[in-house]
Amino acid sequence: MRKTIIAATAALAALSLAACSQNTQDAASEAASSAGDDLSDTASDVGDALGSAGDKASDAANDTADAAKDAAKTAEKTLDETASDAEKAANDVAKELDEHTDGNPHTN
Repeated sequence: MRKTIIAATAALAALSLAACSQNTQDAASEAASSAGDDLSDTASDVGDALGSAGDKASDAANDTADAAKDAAKTAEKTLDETASDAEKAANDVAKELDEHTDGNPHTN
């Protein structure tokens, strides 16, 4: 009788352990599946963030190129205006010289 009770107790313990082991295995499987889903979501978020960063970098590069073109146009306009002003000043000086002299620099 004593052996029967020990055997029955051992059998119950084994069944309990097997059930616990199955529960543990199911929980581990669910945890692994959840971790895989989380990893997939995170990878997708990282991909979206990288795509957004690439778009922003491209926009910034385009803005920089546009600003450089505008600066070049402004510099060209300023150079043209400066050259025009210098030519006008030179013509004014020549005109003043002509008005105060006979136009021949060797006779004055």
